Amino acid sequence: MNLLRLRRSLRVRLLAGTLFWIAASIVVAGWGLGTLFRQHVEAQFHAELTSQLDQLTAQFTLDDQGRPQLTLALSDPRLTRPYSGYYWQIDQLADSAGARPAARGQLRSRSLWDHVLALPADALNDGATHRHRVMGPQGQMLGVVERSLRIDDSPDGQAWSFRLMAAANEDFMLEPVARFGGMMWLALGVLAAGLMLAAVVQVLVGLAPLRSLRAALAKVRHGEAQQLDGAFPMEIMPLIDDFNKVLAQNAEVVARARTHAGNLAHGLKTPLTVLANAADAARDKSPATAALAQLVSDQVAIARQQVDYHLRRAQVAATSRMPGAWTALQPVVEGLLRAMRRIHAERQLTLTAGPFASALGFRGEAQDLQEMLGNLVDNACKWAAHRVDIQAALSADRLRITVDDDGPGLPADQRDRVMHRGVRADEQVPGSGLGLAIVGDLARLYGGQVTLADSPLGGLRAVLELPG
Repeated sequence: MNLLRLRRSLRVRLLAGTLFWIAASIVVAGWGLGTLFRQHVEAQFHAELTSQLDQLTAQFTLDDQGRPQLTLALSDPRLTRPYSGYYWQIDQLADSAGARPAARGQLRSRSLWDHVLALPADALNDGATHRHRVMGPQGQMLGVVERSLRIDDSPDGQAWSFRLMAAANEDFMLEPVARFGGMMWLALGVLAAGLMLAAVVQVLVGLAPLRSLRAALAKVRHGEAQQLDGAFPMEIMPLIDDFNKVLAQNAEVVARARTHAGNLAHGLKTPLTVLANAADAARDKSPATAALAQLVSDQVAIARQQVDYHLRRAQVAATSRMPGAWTALQPVVEGLLRAMRRIHAERQLTLTAGPFASALGFRGEAQDLQEMLGNLVDNACKWAAHRVDIQAALSADRLRITVDDDGPGLPADQRDRVMHRGVRADEQVPGSGLGLAIVGDLARLYGGQVTLADSPLGGLRAVLELPG
């Protein structure tokens, strides 16, 4: 589940794509730069050997006996230092008639000391240049550039062929490449870290308006604002404007629903009032008329209760999902306690509540909270012997209100039954049996619930859970 959420995360997608291309670009750039530098160093290495070979060719000559010699020593002083890593050598090749055998190392640089380079035999064209890799003195791996040279006008009148070679330790080529590679990858690593950090900052800064939008939505959901407010980028403003229009339209729909519900209530209650008045006027007439009047009065009372119940449900259904509504708990509870103390003044009940934190509140309309909590408190007062206590707490974004009384309580097998319309636990206690049913229905419309349990005071505990 977490992996699926990560795959759907816009932040993760942006970062993954950006970091992947940064890493790929750094690797490709490092490989390309390393290859170019290695090729450059190799070209310089062989160019230097070719230059020494050219000098060797220019200074090469034969003495009167046809032996090879140099007219001048080569200019590079490293060629005179033993095992310096730079060497040259001249081999005499066998003539075609076989009169003179090949002589390896007939003339060589002082840096070779007593070592003779052994190159593989190959078909050489006069003046052609070839490259080899051979093992040199002290285990040095040498890069060699060689050239064949044929002299037809030697002092002794014979034609001679020679192989001239210039060699150098390949470490002189490999070490700069290795040093450059290390520094290059270090620099590219620092560059990659900087680019990745910049990408992370860019994504966080770029998505910051979405966090602000989420905070604005939370304010609307918690009832702290009626619409989305704040400074947002121009790319998001069309979304903000459209959402605010939807909120305004929803508020307008709710207002119309309330108006229609009020009009319907007024339209129904007026004829019901007329019927009730007519029934009261007919009570003093004949016994048959009085019985009919009583029946009409009872049915009118039931009709009024049903109208009030269903109209209330319709109003709550229209407002329960309306964003932006939020009601503080403390003022509602204080108002209910004042009303209940007057209604049940003759019973001398002790009504206690809270105190409640200012953050405790109900995500809905104040009149709906008054309706639900008022029915629960009134029911507790009817059954309480001496005391009713109200407490509330907020847990995991849920408001949990408990109403306890010290009355006789209610058996567990009857608690579900009394939550239905018209069911009363005791017919001797005044009431219509609609109070708990109304509370349960309204709570469910808000995504909450009502449960009954044993109270620590000895009576019944009613627990109302609502979105906080």
